[in-house]
Amino acid sequence: MSVLESSATELLAELTAGNVTATELTQAYLGQIEKHDGAIGAFLNVDAERALSQAKAIDERRRAGEKLGLLAGLPVAVKDIFCTKGWTTTCGSRMLEHFVPPYDATVISKLIAADAVLIGKTNMDEFAMGGSTENSAFKQTHNPWGLDRTPGGSSGGAAAGVASSMAPLSIGTDTGGSIRQPAAFCGVTGMKPTYGRVSRYGLVAFASSLDQAGPLAKTAEDVALLLEVIAGHDPLDSTSANVPTPSYTSSVRQPLKGLRLGFAREHFGDGLDREVEAAVREAIKVYESQGATVHEVSLPHSKYAIATYYIIAPCEASSNLARYDGVHYGYRTDEKVMLAELAEERKELERAGDSANLAALDSSLVRMYRKTRSEGFGAEVKRRVMLGSYALSAGYYDAYYVKALKVRRLIREDYDAAFKDVDLIIGPTTATPAFKLGEMNEDPLAMYLQDLYTVSANLAGIAAISVPCGITQAGLPIGLQLQAAPFAEEKLLRAAHMFQQATDWHTRKPT
Repeated sequence: MSVLESSATELLAELTAGNVTATELTQAYLGQIEKHDGAIGAFLNVDAERALSQAKAIDERRRAGEKLGLLAGLPVAVKDIFCTKGWTTTCGSRMLEHFVPPYDATVISKLIAADAVLIGKTNMDEFAMGGSTENSAFKQTHNPWGLDRTPGGSSGGAAAGVASSMAPLSIGTDTGGSIRQPAAFCGVTGMKPTYGRVSRYGLVAFASSLDQAGPLAKTAEDVALLLEVIAGHDPLDSTSANVPTPSYTSSVRQPLKGLRLGFAREHFGDGLDREVEAAVREAIKVYESQGATVHEVSLPHSKYAIATYYIIAPCEASSNLARYDGVHYGYRTDEKVMLAELAEERKELERAGDSANLAALDSSLVRMYRKTRSEGFGAEVKRRVMLGSYALSAGYYDAYYVKALKVRRLIREDYDAAFKDVDLIIGPTTATPAFKLGEMNEDPLAMYLQDLYTVSANLAGIAAISVPCGITQAGLPIGLQLQAAPFAEEKLLRAAHMFQQATDWHTRKPT
């Protein structure tokens, strides 16, 4: 079997046995990127020289008998939202097109300490705002299962890279489904850990109370491997949870006995594609054949999740993105052009004797702020910043933001009640398979509704995973979502592995 067809766990065994070197492995994936990424567009930046240098150093240390990290020699792709010292971090935005961070995010530091080979930075929706990776300022990413289809978003590049065997492992972020939805659309396994399980230090913020970094890979075993590396308390992140991190790789193969699955009727209503529903119901039967029992649970406030999310997330985004003002770092408008325009406007108003508008004319500083932000941000980012600024403004704060926070609490309480009776909640990851690129560009609300089954986990701060569970007649993957109580990632991974031991959907590959 080709190394490109192997799982990360299998590759690690081959590396340890000396059957392949980290350099050979890295060269194989770099070759795959060179061959296919022109059509797929998963990567924004690939540093072959850097990757091969890392791989060579790991090979030398392995030959010398040194103790190596958990990922020793495995290539890992990283969403371009994590700060990487000396390596451009753009967040898919013109605003940060030339930004080179002076430090590494904690996730990056942990990957380096585990002897991973950082093979490249993957494409994403600008500042993680989007569900199709069409909002990147630099390129579109195409789904390997159908190049006219979206890979999902905002971690579309990370998912497409794994699906097309351009990297065995990748790191994404999930604010409202941005790991799980691309995983479902691209036929890979992707997890959103509990909020606080993985450090956000050095992760460029979209919505600080919702953002969470997590792994994407071919199998639950591979996800367990990567999560074990990046999870854990970080004193540099005040929201990092100081709780023990289990050895996920040690427990992932242990089946769960007496597993109680919750069937939320709210996840099987109008709008759910028939093929998706059939695949999910078949997956439930697989679990039942393994001894699991299914119990109906209710998440009554889930119908408010989209509205709640699209108040809270834009409010936090408007606050976080206020820092991009053209002064400290990032994009800055051409001041010579700006000052010339300002002078010309002033002359026109003076000639017209328009004293009112002349008095109201922007100062050069205000004009610089306005032009920098209008030129540096894309349409979707502007839309969300305006939504958030409006909801936080005087007279609307209580009516929108405070009310949304109260509903968020009710959503969490629904989950707390459900997890008293069941171990996991099972359902679809997305309502439909991957839609066509451009299909929803003129309808932002339809795009937002793609997060219907995923945003609740972010609002509640719980853990969730998406695993492949079927293929449509059109040849597109279908994702199964499992959700668990906070810090129950071990249980999620074991349940996902159980399913993958009984099925082969995770082994299917795009042609």
